[in-house]
Amino acid sequence: MNPALTKIGAQMSHLTGVRAIMKDIIETLQAGAGKEFINLSAGNPLILPEVEQLWRDCTAQLLASSDYGEVVCRYGSSQGYAPLISAIASDFNRRYGLNLSDRNILITPGSQTLYFYAANAFGGYCLDGELRQIVLPLSPDYTGYGGVSLAPEALIAYKPALDIDAAAHRFKYRPDFSQLKINEETGCVIFSRPCNPTGNVLTDEEVKKIAALAAPYNVPVIIDSAYAPPFPALNFTEMSPVFGDNILHCMSLSKAGLPGERIGVAIGDEKLIQILESFQTNMCIHPSRYGQAIAALAINSGALAEISSNVIRPFYRQKFEVLESTLEQAMPDIPWFLHRGEGAIFAWLWLKDLPLTDWEFYQQLKQENVIVVPGSSFFPGLHEDWIHKQQCLRISLTASNEEIAVGMQRLAKVAEQVYAKSKVKS
Repeated sequence: MNPALTKIGAQMSHLTGVRAIMKDIIETLQAGAGKEFINLSAGNPLILPEVEQLWRDCTAQLLASSDYGEVVCRYGSSQGYAPLISAIASDFNRRYGLNLSDRNILITPGSQTLYFYAANAFGGYCLDGELRQIVLPLSPDYTGYGGVSLAPEALIAYKPALDIDAAAHRFKYRPDFSQLKINEETGCVIFSRPCNPTGNVLTDEEVKKIAALAAPYNVPVIIDSAYAPPFPALNFTEMSPVFGDNILHCMSLSKAGLPGERIGVAIGDEKLIQILESFQTNMCIHPSRYGQAIAALAINSGALAEISSNVIRPFYRQKFEVLESTLEQAMPDIPWFLHRGEGAIFAWLWLKDLPLTDWEFYQQLKQENVIVVPGSSFFPGLHEDWIHKQQCLRISLTASNEEIAVGMQRLAKVAEQVYAKSKVKS
């Protein structure tokens, strides 16, 4: 059957960003019978024994509780499961000195759903026909932002400033406030902190400056905190969440061991929460309550925050250190720069003056049985021609230490060959 699709149907049926590349990766793995690939592409977190046990324990506690039938056998509020909302409010009030009530919190079926709500509630075409932009103040950023708007022309991203330490082969993206525009045409601002794919963490001052630029226009600033403290606390540098009247602090429990349960959280001004809750009521009534119920138990006990800071964070930080030290030893004398590892579960490598595109380099690396993700997938909304977009790679830390080390040795070998061939030709 080949049904006729609406404009929105055609748009939403197409894969965007890294999801399109994953199709090639899956086909490569399926076709490579007998080959032992080192797959450094995945964004799926590893199953850590301590984390899995936490959720097993919370499940057993829920099963033994008189609340079990109420949780799984009945509909609930569109805002989310009340005990989870209460647990988050209590935890954040105590931890960050806030004054949150239950009206400041919304639970959604994953944070991607939350960004879909926000992008289309605040960005896109208004009743008067005016287009409100969805601004990404720092590119590259999460590839999923490329598919959340029903008016894709609303998405606009800005090139960053590059802070380069050539001697150390390190660099960091920073917002370029001389270029960034937030005005009456802006519907909302979105960015991730820590950032997927780069591991970048915007400073408190940078976040507050973005929020201050947006405030006069009543523009919501949506901070994607899927890797931030207090859970999963995948920050490798000191950072604290930033809150404010026009800030929506958005969380996910996926990297805290519950990706299968799809739990997103928005914390912010009651009026913003009400708008998103209404969107959710029309969209899906409410998210699954089982995951919310065990999350409430884990937060109230303090176990989730403790496991996040004492197990999840050091596990991935140590993997970044393996990648970092291997590159320092193995990479040839070429202009390579690793983004400073400030958080998340990825490393971001810039191969300056790369003679090939990132896609072509990815294909050559596959010949060495190593799979990474071409970086050009992570610049949604950045429409201008910028060669840097085709010189970067995202490398997942969701592999064994040995696989990461061997993968980086093979990557260094391919890089050396690629740059050497370019010199011969020139």
